Amino acid sequence: MQNHIPETTEGQWLEDHNTVASSAGRGLESLFFYTSMCGTCKLAEKMLQIAVSSGPVIPVSKININYSPTLRDRWQITSVPCLIVLENGEPVRMEYAMGSVVDLYTWLKLG
Repeated sequence: MQNHIPETTEGQWLEDHNTVASSAGRGLESLFFYTSMCGTCKLAEKMLQIAVSSGPVIPVSKININYSPTLRDRWQITSVPCLIVLENGEPVRMEYAMGSVVDLYTWLKLG
């Protein structure tokens, strides 16, 4: 089980998803957008860490929105923290309010 949230960059994520073929087979994953000076983001990340260590969940990565203008504009992210669930590289759920660890786990659990 994942006990920390791996960080990626916009460039790395876009490179991994640069073709329809590479995105089509990816299935479900999620990106957690944050900024380093955001206190609510730090709390949400701790909650997310607990959720991902609680059982089998879809892959989760974090990305600093300050260095992600392309994804921010493409998906019209308006604030942080923001958790986006993706299916084959396309958003299917976008959450700004991380209500509880149970909510996060429910959004991310497999099956």
